[in-house]
Amino acid sequence: MDTPGRAQLVFVHGIGGVRDAVAEKRAWLEALAEGARHAGHAAAVSGLTQGWLAETHFANYSDLFATEGEQGASEHFDGEQLAFLDTLVCELTDELLLQAQEQGDRRALRVIEDARSQSRNSTGELQGVGEPLRMVARILTTLLQLPGLRLAGQWASGWPLLGSLAQVGRYLDRKVQGRQGQPLDVLIRERVLSSVEPGLPLVVVAHSLGSVVAYEALHHMAQPNRLFVTLGSPLATAGVVLQRAQPRPARTPQSVERWLNFWDRDDIVVCRPRIKDWMLPNSSGVVPLTRRVDSDGIWVHTATKYLKQPAVAGPIVEALKQ
Repeated sequence: MDTPGRAQLVFVHGIGGVRDAVAEKRAWLEALAEGARHAGHAAAVSGLTQGWLAETHFANYSDLFATEGEQGASEHFDGEQLAFLDTLVCELTDELLLQAQEQGDRRALRVIEDARSQSRNSTGELQGVGEPLRMVARILTTLLQLPGLRLAGQWASGWPLLGSLAQVGRYLDRKVQGRQGQPLDVLIRERVLSSVEPGLPLVVVAHSLGSVVAYEALHHMAQPNRLFVTLGSPLATAGVVLQRAQPRPARTPQSVERWLNFWDRDDIVVCRPRIKDWMLPNSSGVVPLTRRVDSDGIWVHTATKYLKQPAVAGPIVEALKQ
């Protein structure tokens, strides 16, 4: 039986392979508990891990991608999807270039210029129908040689990263069909919406592609959302993503009472976000507030790495305690 007044916490995962929802929820909660302890909320640790602080759900849609088609194989991409990947990677490269220029990082500038030189042929046109996929993978492999990204270690080469980024394009391509002929993006959002229990105060924590999915799902939800937290969000970085997100123009979902967006300096998916400049407020004036966190070690794009940050965990716990 649910504790009266207890909030609900909904996790929404991002890019990657098929997930074990039970194991993932446990890992996310343990990471959040560690961050809460460092944020001065030691009393909330057992409440998070034992489940009495919040009713926690892990919205798992990863199997929908698995049944919909192998990710990363060129025969599963049409010209529009390939063009999306090309544009997305070009935008990420440009963001990394601006960051390196501001920092005066000559080593990074050499790597980025090498990547940029591979993106277009001498006429500035894409290099044929079959070439863009290999070209984009080469660019990503080059970018992963940047000192911070190399140390992050999440992707050994551009190919696995490309396969993950492709999921963003497949979700935003409204023509892609999932199970029983239903649009893939609709099926994915339904997984998120079905994870929300009516009547319980709501906190949503969404990572990577999941931030795009949750953003769109929240536009279909009237239930008040105390706090919307986005981690490593492509929504916050690339115009090519925000331009395809619905509704347009981009606007904070009406149900959101507070929105915090976090990014890591060594997270290639987000680089230097400017989401506040692109997102219109809802009727309550809520806009996303971006905060930077710096994680040490490897795998900085993972949700658990973000959740261990006190700056991330603190506001989540405080919202659950309201």
